[in-house]
Amino acid sequence: MLEGLRSKLGSSRLFAFNALNRDEWVKNQAKALPAGALVLDVGAGSCPYRRFFTHCQYKTQDFSQLQPDQLRYGRYGQIDYVCDASSIPVDAGTFDAIICTEMLEHVPEPVKVLHEFGRILKPGGRLILTAPLGSGLHQEPHHYYGGYTPYWYQHFLPDAGFRDIRIDANGGFFLFFSQEAIRFLRLSIPTRIPKSVWGKLAWAPVWLLLLPILGLLVPLIGSAIDKYDLSRQFTVGYHVTAVKK
Repeated sequence: MLEGLRSKLGSSRLFAFNALNRDEWVKNQAKALPAGALVLDVGAGSCPYRRFFTHCQYKTQDFSQLQPDQLRYGRYGQIDYVCDASSIPVDAGTFDAIICTEMLEHVPEPVKVLHEFGRILKPGGRLILTAPLGSGLHQEPHHYYGGYTPYWYQHFLPDAGFRDIRIDANGGFFLFFSQEAIRFLRLSIPTRIPKSVWGKLAWAPVWLLLLPILGLLVPLIGSAIDKYDLSRQFTVGYHVTAVKK
């Protein structure tokens, strides 16, 4: 029941703000790039952002070792550079912009990757970067870090040759809580827990009672009051831009 509801409402920011906010942010970053700019999408996977860069020369990189069910669209897109993100086979100062979304937690040496970005970007080139602050395990076994704080970016990006660093939270605590409320429903569907038939029958009415509260009311309230969380200390992740020195 819940999976069907999620499928129908997947395009609604109320129920899928994390990915939709990120997609909208990347789209706006792409619009700001000049026509003909040479762009590299690092960790491109299914290449969901190719459509935003039709005015640019869009290239892709990925290590291409994930399984189909670990990819956004169930398969890899066209990958131009199949390699480690810390060692991309191009000359220094090749690209006008680099986009890298939700990938840093999946590389063993993320600081080394930042330095590679600094190497292959042209002076004045733009880095467009997102990563989670916290998330459950995913894309195993290639998940090495729990997440990245603003202080991580502020510390390591200058060392990698970047300036003009801007860091924006992807929502606050109330949107984060809304996302986890929906996750609670998905993980506690009566067919999944508990194991016994009697246990399933006992849990089913409780789950159905919680469904409109956690699946609709909490997301509605969270969306309405999230703007009042000014600290943004609990968020799903950050959207980051920086310029190559």
